[in-house]
Amino acid sequence: MQQETTRGLTLIAPPLLYAVALMAGPLLAIVVFSFWTQDYLTIDRTLTLANYREALSDPIYRAILLRSLWISGLVTLITVALAFPVAYFVSFHVDPSKKSLWLFLITIPFWTSYLLRIFLWKVMLGFNGVLNSIFAYINIPLEALGNATGIAWLQEGLSAPLYSASAVVLTLSHAFAPFAILPIFVALEKIDRSLLEAARDLGETAVTTFLRVTLPLAAPGVVAALLIVFIPTVGDYVTPAQVGGPGGLMIANMIQTQFLGLNNAPMGATLAVLAMLVVTVIALATIWLARRLSGVRP
Repeated sequence: MQQETTRGLTLIAPPLLYAVALMAGPLLAIVVFSFWTQDYLTIDRTLTLANYREALSDPIYRAILLRSLWISGLVTLITVALAFPVAYFVSFHVDPSKKSLWLFLITIPFWTSYLLRIFLWKVMLGFNGVLNSIFAYINIPLEALGNATGIAWLQEGLSAPLYSASAVVLTLSHAFAPFAILPIFVALEKIDRSLLEAARDLGETAVTTFLRVTLPLAAPGVVAALLIVFIPTVGDYVTPAQVGGPGGLMIANMIQTQFLGLNNAPMGATLAVLAMLVVTVIALATIWLARRLSGVRP
């Protein structure tokens, strides 16, 4: 047994070290860079916390980071809220022989380029795009509708929702919908149907059975969907750059500006480290809270 264990460790050691180097190397470089300073092309390698003090004290950086968390949180809530009914329908109401077809249809958006899907949303949300053309054709009084609903882009009449935080939320919600549907579907598929029947036999209604049995058992899939959507959307760069405009830029866009536009790699690295720390804390807090609510000891 010891020889087999040694042989197994010997076989997996090279690819393991290679994978760790590929992941830890760039991350370590970013962390080290964050403690340096740069004056145009000259990098001062003296360790300092000046970048962190500036990043935490500058209201612009704080506002962009908070905006990124707000947009990502809103995208996560919208995506998971819309994904759960789809996953529930496929799991409980679709014939088992057709579930593979439904999953196949759900993953169709992955067939096209992510950038192409963003450009399609630009066409739909533009001033002369599909959405505004429909509103103009059916002669909906958008200004009155906007004042009644309080929706900012409707209050501007026929001015398009493109280049705003709303466009970023809409585009990201569509792009990450399959990432939320699939883990929730897997969690629902693992639920023993006999537990639902037992709950109904004990007098539970369909609503209480869902709230007291189905939803708690599906919690791991919901938590996974929350994390899968939230973590990458915080650092998304392409979508805010294409459809966000000045009011929809996120922390990744500021990091890109620091590295390439302002030629200040240490500040860009500092913002990246702070964003990773904030996302890590939120992710761990979400997992801890989910375990507490489900009765699992953290």
